[in-house]
Amino acid sequence: MSTATVTAEALVAQFPRDFEKVRSEIAKAVVGHREIVDGVLICLFANGHALLEGVPGLGKTLLIRSLSEALSLHFSRIQFTPDLMPADVTGTTIVVESEHGRDFQFRQGPIFSQIVLADEINRATPKTQSALLEAMQERTVTVGGTTHILEKPFFVMATQNPIEQEGTYPLPEAQLDRFFFKLEVGYSTREELAEILQRTTTGYSPNIQRVMDGPTILQYQRLVRAVRIDASTQDYAARLVLATHPKGQFATPRVNTYFRFGASPRAAQTIVLAGKVKALLAGRTQVVPEDLRSAALPALRHRCLLNFEGEAEGVTTDSVVENILETLPAAV
Repeated sequence: MSTATVTAEALVAQFPRDFEKVRSEIAKAVVGHREIVDGVLICLFANGHALLEGVPGLGKTLLIRSLSEALSLHFSRIQFTPDLMPADVTGTTIVVESEHGRDFQFRQGPIFSQIVLADEINRATPKTQSALLEAMQERTVTVGGTTHILEKPFFVMATQNPIEQEGTYPLPEAQLDRFFFKLEVGYSTREELAEILQRTTTGYSPNIQRVMDGPTILQYQRLVRAVRIDASTQDYAARLVLATHPKGQFATPRVNTYFRFGASPRAAQTIVLAGKVKALLAGRTQVVPEDLRSAALPALRHRCLLNFEGEAEGVTTDSVVENILETLPAAV
């Protein structure tokens, strides 16, 4: 058996343990929201970005800040407001006086970090939101004709308020498509709220330890890509995405009735990569259809658009995607 094989097997065995370490550190500060925490970590190890939506005060920012404390990565926070400008995100070229005269220097913005918290991203104008597009897709920032490469791993976690709230700008479809998962943060249960009160009103201070560094994350991101998926399972991921296209071959009656546009190829990539992470968490090196099904909802909910009839009847994107999952067979 080769050294590379032994190393890969050791990584497969170690991955669930390291995943649990990070999860446990976050739990020192964040009560509940296990599914949301797992979704954020899946995005991290699949080399994607996470969008968290929920009303203010549910712990979205706390979760992201706690993750940054558990990882040995550079962290920056951008508070999005209506008057925020693109240069406030990417940085700008300034004139610097010196004894040799004037010189132009580029001052990096907060996007030049490894974990970037885009807090309340939909409070900013679409022009400022678009400053993240290149960084999220190409992992580069171009200012003044010069392209700067961002340090890896690079992970954007954004929070947004429901678009029905005052002072919000809906994210453009191109921006939404660049988020790996959209995770909807709900209210805490009675027991969780009691624990939150116990922690926050008695002087409790979480001691979060750094349990993972950048090279380890990059190693696991490469491991995820190496997980096997057979042709039929991969075809299931493709059919899940094609089923969201109205009037398409695999579209359900609900899709034809309520969807205006379906998901992009990025959705299929997301479902497969998330499925690979879930396979590793289960101790497997082979993806099964259930891995893909469990990843479909957060991968598709922000990439499909309801038509007028769907919005008028109060239909949710989630309900239509769940209908696809219930009716589409895993094998054909």
